Amino acid sequence: MPPKERVAYFYDGDVGSVYFGPNHPMKPHRLCMTHHLVLSYELHKKMEIYRPHKAYPVELAQFHSADYVEFLHRITPDTQHLFTKELVKYNMGEDCPVFENLFEFCQIYAGGTIDAAHRLNNQICDIAINWSGGLHHAKKCEASGFCYINDLVLGILELLKHHARVLYVDIDVHHGDGVEEAFYFTDRVMTVSFHKYGDMFFPGTGDVKEVGEREGKYYAINVPLKDGIDDASFTRLFKTIISKVVEIYQPGAIVLQCGADSLAGDRLGCFNLSIDGHSQCVRFVKKFNLPLLVTGGGGYTKENVARCWSVETAVLLDTELPNEIPDNDYIKYFAPDYSLKINTAGNMENMNSKTYLSAMKVQVLENLRAIQHAPSVQMHEVPPDFYIPDIDEDELNPDERMDQHTEDRQIQRDDEYYDGDNDIDHDMEEAV
Repeated sequence: MPPKERVAYFYDGDVGSVYFGPNHPMKPHRLCMTHHLVLSYELHKKMEIYRPHKAYPVELAQFHSADYVEFLHRITPDTQHLFTKELVKYNMGEDCPVFENLFEFCQIYAGGTIDAAHRLNNQICDIAINWSGGLHHAKKCEASGFCYINDLVLGILELLKHHARVLYVDIDVHHGDGVEEAFYFTDRVMTVSFHKYGDMFFPGTGDVKEVGEREGKYYAINVPLKDGIDDASFTRLFKTIISKVVEIYQPGAIVLQCGADSLAGDRLGCFNLSIDGHSQCVRFVKKFNLPLLVTGGGGYTKENVARCWSVETAVLLDTELPNEIPDNDYIKYFAPDYSLKINTAGNMENMNSKTYLSAMKVQVLENLRAIQHAPSVQMHEVPPDFYIPDIDEDELNPDERMDQHTEDRQIQRDDEYYDGDNDIDHDMEEAV
């Protein structure tokens, strides 16, 4: 039975073929693995599949500084030695290396989130998924934490064209600092981040006391957690806080960042969530029946990332998946069990006492009460459409315009998902 909601899914195979470097934990290859798992479970038949446009520099500069965007556009591995000063200025280096096709990578994942927001705004879909997005650490003028362009901020700016208030929810193990910082002084966006805090854990921000400033005071919510939090503790806290947030803030749309580094056994994470616990958060947010933009984020044990985001795609489609993973091009990564479940038993001690979690909950709910009766953006009011100007093709630099080949790649007939030279998945028919 098809889901009640219309679900749009954005994917371009090129995004999974970039390489951060041999010792770097970020492996975009996880996106190919996720996509092939989605295909092998035949989830693509239940949603609209789109190849995103590559975001133009002018679109990226709606949030990022023009000089930073220009630098990303210009820099290559072969020329980076000429730009030592700029590399320091824009925080590029070990965490955020320069690699082949870096700018195109940014254009694709950001384009996916912008397109997702655009389709939600135009009511072409109810839920939009971009697993390549969710790079929440990038700042206006610099890269940070493996993130170069903050697609989430760009997507939220697009949603603000049609909605007076947008809610951002982040379940990555790391604090969603870049998104919080972008909207720290406004009540038009409420940011809610559940993350590990303390012990010098990256990025070092996200204390419960960080609540926003000026018009944005109490519109930034941080839920700092300790190592080893389990499904029961996490989901109980998540549901309590998010239900109160939605009740009080009354957002017009929700953006949900589903970083999978909060799963048990992640290479960089320290939580103890199962895929079931993680996906319960997605299921809960979906139940509000608000326009919903879902992205990926962190996640450094790539077979678990693929498992998690495939399960969450199914959750968004109201579909149950069998535990046995069907044959696909990446089946060897899921050995020896070839199952969707991951083991969380005895992985780590939960350092979050009931007393600590209760104190966090009380503090957050108290902050919410401060705005309960005074949302300054009224329910009926949508501010003027000045956040992102519509792109006028004629005014763009001719060198940056879309060539025919790129334009053609974005067009996909319903009956031709596996056909055509440009289709990166044409060989999957046999594997499914």
